[in-house]
Amino acid sequence: MKIARVEPVVVSTAWRNLIFVEVETDDGLIGIGEATLHNFEEATVAHIESLARRYAIGHDPFDIEALVTRVFRDEFFRGGVVHMTALAGIEIACWDIMGKALDQPVYRLLGGACHERIPAYANGWYTGPREPATFAELARDVVARGYRALKIDPFGAGGLRLSRDELGQAVVLMAAVRDAVGPDVEILLEGHGRFSAATALQVADATAALDPGWFEEPVEPEDLVGLRRVADGTRIPVAAGERVYTRAQAAALLGTGALAVFQVDPLHNGGIAESKKMAAMAQTASATLALHNSNGPVCSAVALHLHAATPNLRLQESFDDFAEPYLREVVRGGPRIGADGAFGLPTAPGLGVVLDRAAAAEHPYRPLHFNLWDPDWHERDVR
Repeated sequence: MKIARVEPVVVSTAWRNLIFVEVETDDGLIGIGEATLHNFEEATVAHIESLARRYAIGHDPFDIEALVTRVFRDEFFRGGVVHMTALAGIEIACWDIMGKALDQPVYRLLGGACHERIPAYANGWYTGPREPATFAELARDVVARGYRALKIDPFGAGGLRLSRDELGQAVVLMAAVRDAVGPDVEILLEGHGRFSAATALQVADATAALDPGWFEEPVEPEDLVGLRRVADGTRIPVAAGERVYTRAQAAALLGTGALAVFQVDPLHNGGIAESKKMAAMAQTASATLALHNSNGPVCSAVALHLHAATPNLRLQESFDDFAEPYLREVVRGGPRIGADGAFGLPTAPGLGVVLDRAAAAEHPYRPLHFNLWDPDWHERDVR
């Protein structure tokens, strides 16, 4: 069995272009991957096509480690986010092919299930005006859907420093959410790497009474010293890792001892095999795993299989219930939460998802730029 075709498929939404990848073998098996990378779609698509020509076409899709090693080692300028994302799109599709060929779900190829249910948290749900009543209403809807945890960035376009008024407004928004969902629903605080360590500690002090489950990316991703300062200065668990692309970067981040939760993105670090290795690295650092996923429904399936086979699981991020409904037609078979706010184990061979090319063609690529420093970024509607 050899790879005969690699084809990226771009599907647009209100604020992002999703990049899916079809990989077909010479005996007709088709695997689906994903390589979504916000604001870098053209470069990623071009690089997928380049990697396919240089490495994937003619390669045995079962030989995933060899493929990943060659793509990383044989490129002198390596490890960047476009390179690792393009690799992930192809690599993930190979796992899907392997599972289909063996008639097994991917998580069983990764060591089998460590959990019967995978608890989820909601993200992308707060798309209305930044007003307490609006956020409270939207949060109640999240809980009504079954979620027992949700994440929020209440900081608007905040940067390294927040004014007293900006911090006060953020606390009011978060307090409204806490009042709406009650004490038993976990609220996860998102920083998006906005703050200096000093500002992050002010935020932690101001929100601690609202009992955040974690404080995510409290400082810029390169500021490992600042991250350690934040972890030392608050009782709120610190989470980070979505902008880690290689094992060396993961080792540096985990080596700070600052993390309670590791959040590598399986689309941006080379794919499933590298994510499995990084999950084990996190376990040795006593960190739990909550894979980052602001991507599409194929990535949701990838995360579910990885989380199922990961002993140090924390939570699975879920955007899909708050995304465009047509994405359920573009990618069929994606994970859905149950009444307990958790996902069940996949049962279908491979990743268990199907890409509908006809439905995808109805939403072609369009130029977008999603900017987290726009005042209304949270509405996730780029026109």
